[in-house]
Amino acid sequence: MIAAARAPLILMAEDDSDDRLLAREALEESGLGGDLRFVENGAELMDYLCHRNQFAAPGSAPRPSLILLDLNMPRKDGREALKEIKANVDLCNIPVVVFTTSRADTDIARIYQLGANSFISKPTAFDALVKVMRTLGQYWFEVVILPVKT
Repeated sequence: MIAAARAPLILMAEDDSDDRLLAREALEESGLGGDLRFVENGAELMDYLCHRNQFAAPGSAPRPSLILLDLNMPRKDGREALKEIKANVDLCNIPVVVFTTSRADTDIARIYQLGANSFISKPTAFDALVKVMRTLGQYWFEVVILPVKT
């Protein structure tokens, strides 16, 4: 488990409420700890990251340690949001893991071209989802050294 001082904040952009619930339960089951927050589409993700609209109040949108990004969402899809994140000098160092049901070669190639750090196809079994959450946590918060936002 990660020390409380380093507890990660994971921001998940996911429009499906069932997938959000399963992700929260899998994160808890994985033992990773930390804080999992949700936005429901790419437009809301960008509002969160840029402290706009419902996220304008100080402290309402702390900087995430990792973004889990679904591709197919209403208003602004994951591809558009990813392109904006990686083009923004203040946001481009936040790791973005595309976490989607897609397995299409065209999607995989495109998201890496846009600067995603990883592409993971959502597992269908809960125990596999727990394993993915545990592995994500170990890799991004215990193995990798990330830049510190000043």
